[in-house]
Amino acid sequence: MEPKHLINAIVQQTTVLIAQLSTAAGIRAPLAQLADQVFLELSRELEAQGVTRKVAADMFGLALRSYQKKIQRISESATQRDRTLWEVVLEHLRKRGGASRKSLSSHFKRESALDLAAVLKDLTSSGLISATGRGTSTYYQVASPEARASVTEEAGLDVVAHWVWLAVYDHQQIARSALLAELPFDDELGRRAIRSLLEDGRIAEQPSAAAAAAGSSSSVEDDSAMLSCAQLQIPIGAEQGWEAAVFDHFRAMANAIGAKLRTVGARSSERDRVGGTTLSFSVYAGHPNEREVYGLLQRVRGELNELWNRVSEYNRIHVVDPDRRVDVTFYFGQHVIAADVDVEHAADTATGPEHDASEVTP
Repeated sequence: MEPKHLINAIVQQTTVLIAQLSTAAGIRAPLAQLADQVFLELSRELEAQGVTRKVAADMFGLALRSYQKKIQRISESATQRDRTLWEVVLEHLRKRGGASRKSLSSHFKRESALDLAAVLKDLTSSGLISATGRGTSTYYQVASPEARASVTEEAGLDVVAHWVWLAVYDHQQIARSALLAELPFDDELGRRAIRSLLEDGRIAEQPSAAAAAAGSSSSVEDDSAMLSCAQLQIPIGAEQGWEAAVFDHFRAMANAIGAKLRTVGARSSERDRVGGTTLSFSVYAGHPNEREVYGLLQRVRGELNELWNRVSEYNRIHVVDPDRRVDVTFYFGQHVIAADVDVEHAADTATGPEHDASEVTP
């Protein structure tokens, strides 16, 4: 397959994943600026790879001046975002003071009935709105400002904490001020997430020499303090943090492919330390190897968990020298496609007892 065809195939598969993510839980994620975002990120990455702007412009089929103007225009508007159905429904209820399901269906008639129902269910279960009655006569009202603020902040904190945790792990060690500067969240929310992670031991803090010498009170945050994280693991079935786990899955796969492509000819050998293998098994109910194939995920996950725990325990006692540290990320996954097989049951039988496959090597 030529590189052009390979790129087209990867783009097509990536759009499928984005579509699935954007409609997860019935909530429509804003996609209006997706094309511009892809253009901007791809342009930056090409330049990071050493490609000049003139060459990059030619790759996009643009004149250099047009290419530069487009980058400037997109960069200036990159912070603008469209609104989700979730946000629009909430604002509608806030302005009207409340509405019945029937009137909401009429007002949002251009939206999918299933999407609207999912959004209303999500808003109700999250405590942001209340529901009275049943069926089309169900009446929805926005919760009080105090209750809504509390629920929104707590839900946001759970999600943000996982992203902050992942960011600290990526850096291994980073100053609090530097971390806050790079996070795409409100500064106060970021600080609350950091405090939450410190309290439950998911990250550690080393005060700066100046703060230690001054004997600063523990109630005063030291922005020059170094935050560190030696391991990252998200339990199976966790209701929060799945976004970070999905990103970790995708990043591990993409980085492995990218690293392989940088090797001469991207050829494989038995001694490879970087690479991947994909195997597909065709089985059916009653196949002699059916249980063995379905159990692949469970067996591999169990073996990796055992190794991960041994490495983690050793590193806890024998701290790894940052200058000698080598990170090895092992990515694996299992997907079952069938029309007449109980896929959900098959997936359940392949679930390991401890951690998600998104674990990162300690």
